[in-house]
Amino acid sequence: MITLAGTTSAQSTFPNRVVRIVVPSTSGGGADALARLLAHHLTERWGRQVIVENRTGASNMLGGEFVAKSAPDGHTLLAGISTLAINPSTHKKVLFDAQRDLAPISHLVSIPNILLVHPSLPAKSAMELAAVARAKPGLLLYGSGGHGTNNHLVVELFGAMTGTKLTHVPYKNSGPALVDTIGGQLMVFATNMILGLPHARGGRLRAIGVTSIARAIGTPGAADIPTLHESGLKDFEAVQWYGLLAPANTPRDITDKIYRDTVAVLKMPEVRERMTSDGAIVIASTGEQFAAFIKAETVKWAKVVKAAGITPE
Repeated sequence: MITLAGTTSAQSTFPNRVVRIVVPSTSGGGADALARLLAHHLTERWGRQVIVENRTGASNMLGGEFVAKSAPDGHTLLAGISTLAINPSTHKKVLFDAQRDLAPISHLVSIPNILLVHPSLPAKSAMELAAVARAKPGLLLYGSGGHGTNNHLVVELFGAMTGTKLTHVPYKNSGPALVDTIGGQLMVFATNMILGLPHARGGRLRAIGVTSIARAIGTPGAADIPTLHESGLKDFEAVQWYGLLAPANTPRDITDKIYRDTVAVLKMPEVRERMTSDGAIVIASTGEQFAAFIKAETVKWAKVVKAAGITPE
């Protein structure tokens, strides 16, 4: 009875002040947009202000480190992104251990990447791109948002699965890399559906394939783009994902409340419709499922990094 009373008290008092969702990347990106959407609706549900705070740097590790070291009371949360599972393999020094120092609440959404090429490249499919790359080993340049980012490893996975080698040109963020691909300084670029699809629709770049197992049939203009999986690269899957996490040791009743209310927001028709139209797949998994997913992603990308011969920085 004492435990039940304590649990009820914790549930009834959370939140008792401002809640902040820390985004470890710059404003305007996918994680930031999702966090602000959640913050708006959670503020309405909780009657307490939920704010978004961008803490960037160190390959998205600074924001995660800040949350990992915050009080485990649910009032500081992390909008976790794919690099949580990539950084342990691509960096010599990792500022925190995502599987030890954070409590997964929910894998919120996944967003397929789209593999794009400059229109001047004589490749209209994954196999044709592999043939061009094979004929010109190391001569095809591709850009990314930096060493160890999701769009860096998407192309490295493509290379590993096709036995080809493309040359990586890292940028400080994805925007300039996209601009240089459109301009023809780079030939290949992989990015999330939200950023890349408008340029494919407008003819500035050519879509080779999407990186989810199933086609993005719910996204306007994407249903006719084949997946790399169906194009001959069996089981190719490399999505960007966003989730919600709290500091480790946050009381279970608090993380359960955050989970229930967050999933309720994601199930709202207007929210789900907006996510789908942007190319996102709503997941809304449990904390246990999210923890298993992060572990599996960490193992997966470690294999890709090793196969590609990427040296940790």
